[in-house]
Amino acid sequence: MYLKNLSLQNFRSYRKKKFIFSENTNLLIGDNATGKTNILEAIYLLSVGKSFRATREQQMILYGEELGRVKGELEDGELEIVLTIGEVAGQRAPRKRYLVNGVGKRKMDFVGKLKCVLFRPEDIELVLGSPSIRREYLDKVLEQIDREYRRSSLAYQKGLRQRNKLLWKIREGEAERKQLLFWNKMLIKNGEIVFKAREKYLMWINKQLKKRQSDLRLEYDSSRVSEKRLEQYSNQEVAAGKTLVGPHRDDFKFIVQRKDKAEKDLSIYGSRGEQRMAVLEVKLNELEYVSEMTEDRPVLLLDDIFSELDHKHRNEVLRLLVKQQTIITTADKHLIPVKKKKKMKIVEL
Repeated sequence: MYLKNLSLQNFRSYRKKKFIFSENTNLLIGDNATGKTNILEAIYLLSVGKSFRATREQQMILYGEELGRVKGELEDGELEIVLTIGEVAGQRAPRKRYLVNGVGKRKMDFVGKLKCVLFRPEDIELVLGSPSIRREYLDKVLEQIDREYRRSSLAYQKGLRQRNKLLWKIREGEAERKQLLFWNKMLIKNGEIVFKAREKYLMWINKQLKKRQSDLRLEYDSSRVSEKRLEQYSNQEVAAGKTLVGPHRDDFKFIVQRKDKAEKDLSIYGSRGEQRMAVLEVKLNELEYVSEMTEDRPVLLLDDIFSELDHKHRNEVLRLLVKQQTIITTADKHLIPVKKKKKMKIVEL
């Protein structure tokens, strides 16, 4: 699967623009603030249905406009997301429509049509950031490749919100504990599916790291939900007015253990270089996992990463370019070897 072209209308800095891509490697060259990352953001949006950097969806719409559009043509169809700003309860609010070949779809049925793996300098936050960043990372990987995961994750989040509301009411004396039974069953059923998919992915990465004799491993700190654990925390949950166990509290750590040395958590003891290389290793394995699970190479998106990598790891990434469609952004074309550039489609912004 590859992306043939991308059309943008009132998206970020682009009023109207179309990009045509090679099915091999594409190099987007431009100074900072020329809109390189905006292009990758649009592609990623078509893949997972969500931006990797916007905190509010209206941020993706060109300032002063009320409608933005991102459209991508694949080998076997067309994907489109329409962003609009309307009014809800008298206040401006963004709306998002998902279309496949011009037909409206639910997000659950839209995600995964175009599979992408994104690597950018900000991904170091996978090591340094909060647990919610790592949970969101797991969701974005697994939702692309597993429809059951998408459905269960959505059902879990809806059930969690309702259960939390009910816990608050129980604390305030407005509801009874027996009313939790339905939501408990819903969380246990869907939470187990989410847990098993996350566990499978992290175990697969660790297996690959071990094969390569890497010092890195990912340590899954899971919060598995069950009747026993919900009963164990029942009083604390009522007191807190929220659910204290379940995959919404999952986390994982980047652990390194070198020969004859104690293991260390890279978020605390790792150097900046070690942290960046650990994220690179995970991203390269993510690429292979998506390929293996779907029998389809995802589009590889590299956002100005070569300035952050040493020569050895830069070459490791460059060796991957021939395996799938790759779209690279850079402000410094000299970071890409001349021999490699001759085989790329170059777009200067």
